[in-house]
Amino acid sequence: MKSYLKYISKHIILVIFLIVALIVLNIFVFIATFNGVVSKDYGDSSPKNMLSIVSENCSKASINDVGIQLLSANNIWAAFIDKEGKPTWTVNVPSDFPKKFSLNDVAIFSKGYLLDYPVFIETNKDGMIILGYPKDSYFKLTNNFFSTMALKKLPMFLLITLLVDCLFIFMIYYRSKKKITRNIEPIMNGIESLSKGESTSVDVSGDLKDIADGINQASYIITHQNVARANWIAGVSHDIRTPLSIILGYSDRIKTAAIDDSHIRNYSEIIESNCIQIKHLVSDLNLVSMLEYDMQPLQIEEVRLSKLVRSFVADTLNRGLAEQYALNFEISNDAEPLSIECDSRLINRALSNLVNNSVKHNPDGCNIDITLSTQDEYIKLSVYDDGVGLSEEQRKELEKPHYMNALDDRLDLRHGLGTLLVKQIVQAHHGRIETPATEKGFKIELCFLLNS
Repeated sequence: MKSYLKYISKHIILVIFLIVALIVLNIFVFIATFNGVVSKDYGDSSPKNMLSIVSENCSKASINDVGIQLLSANNIWAAFIDKEGKPTWTVNVPSDFPKKFSLNDVAIFSKGYLLDYPVFIETNKDGMIILGYPKDSYFKLTNNFFSTMALKKLPMFLLITLLVDCLFIFMIYYRSKKKITRNIEPIMNGIESLSKGESTSVDVSGDLKDIADGINQASYIITHQNVARANWIAGVSHDIRTPLSIILGYSDRIKTAAIDDSHIRNYSEIIESNCIQIKHLVSDLNLVSMLEYDMQPLQIEEVRLSKLVRSFVADTLNRGLAEQYALNFEISNDAEPLSIECDSRLINRALSNLVNNSVKHNPDGCNIDITLSTQDEYIKLSVYDDGVGLSEEQRKELEKPHYMNALDDRLDLRHGLGTLLVKQIVQAHHGRIETPATEKGFKIELCFLLNS
């Protein structure tokens, strides 16, 4: 989320920067466009400046050559009107220039135009200087004046500026949209694929890389789970097939064969035993599934493991254990008083599954030893049997993920669902499982962090 906000902020800052740059560019274009007009119409030849120069180079009676040349060079006519309204001298005045002005005439043209020429005046003790500019040079208001050339250029300038600004903004929008789309589109396509349960791979660099990596991780998990689901079904089918075949075989014998009561009793015991095995398998299946998807709430409490082990061994012996099996336990002195925070029901279930595995894989009998000891910051619960054990290849296979996570199609060496449940229980308690090599038999160790 932070990377996405950083990405959006980066683009917002870029847009603001470009808008500021556009404003600055408009100012420079405005200055470049109107600099000549302003320099000409409001510079040396401006009415205020020309009135000042002409006033210095004339008197009531005449104007000198400097003043005449300056007026002619700027296409300006001029006249001096005395207090009686008569022109005492003129320069380049229109042919219909009046010979005499009344007070009313002066009042009218002093505010704007004379013979359609924009005029500007300056008074002194002897009379009034009048400057007449070309008809299309200035647009006069009552209290101000504007350059006609500037007013003519202004609409075109505004139109061109508006078009250029719109084009510039569109280019910013198009470029930004293209860049955002280039980065966002693969992510959106990836999300769409995930919503359909399909695998995907998103390759995005820059600020959105974290989001792309998250989508890729989610895709991996979905793919992993889809394959695991297929393996899960295959694995469960494999585990159920054997007891189910036995049940069907002995049921068929009872139904078709002429057998005495003692055989029927023996067959029914075999059927019952295998039915119980399937019942336990289904129970383990449900519990593994709930642990895998966090559907099994843990009832965490502080548990003294030495007490839990003694209670488990006593219950197992009380339920009865075949004569060919011996169940022993040993608790080290340093482990005796220690406790961990755990769900005691699940720890009991893990011990039960490990003992049942030893019984299942050693039909001729074995010794089963449960030990409790410490190692660094861990307390170690070990189950060891001196039975047939596992080959090195089988032991390595045992350390691989099971149906919920396995990607290997081989089923012949896979351990039972009971061992998977043990792994899930240990993982739910943030512990770890070790399967150290032994000269004889099989050993598995459950390591849990001690309470701090």
